[in-house]
Amino acid sequence: MFSKKHSKPQTQIDSLIGAGTTIEGNLNFSGGLRIDGQINGNVVAAQGKPSTLVLSEHARVNGEVNVTHLVINGTISGPVFASEYMELQSKAKVNGDVNYTTLEIQLGAVVDGRLIHSNTAAQDKVVAFKAGNGE
Repeated sequence: MFSKKHSKPQTQIDSLIGAGTTIEGNLNFSGGLRIDGQINGNVVAAQGKPSTLVLSEHARVNGEVNVTHLVINGTISGPVFASEYMELQSKAKVNGDVNYTTLEIQLGAVVDGRLIHSNTAAQDKVVAFKAGNGE
């Protein structure tokens, strides 16, 4: 009755963008990714697969972020889309709209943009009614 079909966050980090590393261009990934460096481009997880992105306090992303699970303690300049869960830790700074399903915000986190809740569970329960022919 209360079951929700959410994927589990990745507890394993498959890839790491180290401190002092700058990537120019879009980054596509699957699984778990931790960023300690800078990305000048969009960071997008593979569709239909669970993904987790962790941004350390030194991380910076200039572009769109679109993942399943997101933990931010760094800076994002651009729109953010977390289809299941997002955590804004105390040093998080987001300059852009934040689209989320479940959100946790710690004291000190800053969002300069709109918080947009997307309730995918409610959308799944929408029932379309067929118009009768009046007879």
